[in-house]
Amino acid sequence: MRPAAPVARAAHDRRGDDRGTIAMYTVLFTPVVLLLAGLLVDGGLAIHARQRAADMAEQAARAGANQIDTARLRETGDPVLDPGRARAAACDLLAAHPDEVTASRCDANEQEVAVSVQISVRPQLLGIIPGFGAFEMTAGATARPVTGGEGP
Repeated sequence: MRPAAPVARAAHDRRGDDRGTIAMYTVLFTPVVLLLAGLLVDGGLAIHARQRAADMAEQAARAGANQIDTARLRETGDPVLDPGRARAAACDLLAAHPDEVTASRCDANEQEVAVSVQISVRPQLLGIIPGFGAFEMTAGATARPVTGGEGP
C-alpha cells in the first residue's frame, strides 16, 4: 500500500482536529449577546419612558400654572393661582392619557403646581428572564405662575 499524498494527509489531519471549539464558543457567546441586546433595547425603553413621564409632568404642571386667580391679579397685580382649578387642570391633562399613566399626583397651592407621573414599562427582551417583569418610571415637575415681565 502506498502512503497517502501529503495534500490528502494534510486535509485529513485538519478535519480530524475539530474538537467543537466553535460550538462551545457559540453556546457561551450567544446568551451574552442576547443579554447585552436586551440591556440596550430595554434600557432605551426605560430612558424613553422616563423622558415621557417628565414631559407629561411638565405639561400638566404648566396647564395648572395657567389657572391664575384673575380677580386677585387685578386687585394686587400679583399672579396667584386658584388651587382648585390648577389641580383640576393638571389632573385633567393626565387623565387624557390613561393608557400611559399608571399613577399620578397633582398638588397645588397659591404659589405653584406640583405634578408626579408614573409610567409602567414592560421589557421586550429581558422580560423572558424570570424576575425581570414590568417596572415603573417616575418623574415630577413644578410650575409657578409668572407675568410677562418676570423670568424663570
